[in-house]
Amino acid sequence: MPSDDPITGDRSPLMLDRRSRIAELVRQRGSVRVNELAEFFGVTPVTIRNDLAALEREGVLIRDHGGAVALPTTSALIAFEQRTGLRLEAKARIGAAAAQFVNPGDTILLDAGTTVVEMVKHLRQRTPLTVVTNALNVVIELRHLNDVQVWMLGGMVHYATFGTLGPLVEQSLGHLVVEKLFLAAESVDASYGVTDSTSEIAQTKRALARAARRIILLADSSKWQRRGFIKVLPFESIETVITDTDLPEIDLRRMEEAGVRVMLV
Repeated sequence: MPSDDPITGDRSPLMLDRRSRIAELVRQRGSVRVNELAEFFGVTPVTIRNDLAALEREGVLIRDHGGAVALPTTSALIAFEQRTGLRLEAKARIGAAAAQFVNPGDTILLDAGTTVVEMVKHLRQRTPLTVVTNALNVVIELRHLNDVQVWMLGGMVHYATFGTLGPLVEQSLGHLVVEKLFLAAESVDASYGVTDSTSEIAQTKRALARAARRIILLADSSKWQRRGFIKVLPFESIETVITDTDLPEIDLRRMEEAGVRVMLV
């Protein structure tokens, strides 16, 4: 049963740490839900609601029914731009390696993620292609390529990832069978595989996976240093992981035990 902080009061170290982490999740993901946060932090929903109320008073987020959302679009765009610049060299190497899995004439699924955008930059010699994606930034980057047919999956726009989410995306994917999905990840867990902190994003990623015969995960090694509280896909569902050479040895062994091909670049 969830328990509240053993230390009470507005200056509780546990409370301050939790609120800081909640604020970071909202900035990264765009929205959070009370029940998910309560389960993740091991406290009651009442405690989480109090946290969200305090963070709203501080101007960090806006409460809504059942959770909270990030401040207007400008804040989400700033967070997105910050993520784009993180570990850029590793992302570029991963993107270049991922492009080698694409053959002229392929139909591919591209997830929303900054590393996937780096992959698009290396597809010039892989055309003609048909690309299905839920990522606005991927669509924008594809405009530089010739002989590419782009299918954009419609849905609710999530500005923190520049992707579309929701039932419309999932419904469209239910009618598709694509050879390869290039999947992005917020976080990867050595025991549970791909994880996330937003249920809508997790559901969309699962729908992408169901529409593909082969799943190729693009995730730099920093993604293994965090853990979401929602399971997305186990390693057993993934054919290949492309990451950088800073990947911890324990995580490399776990994937190899699951039969996953790992490319270190």
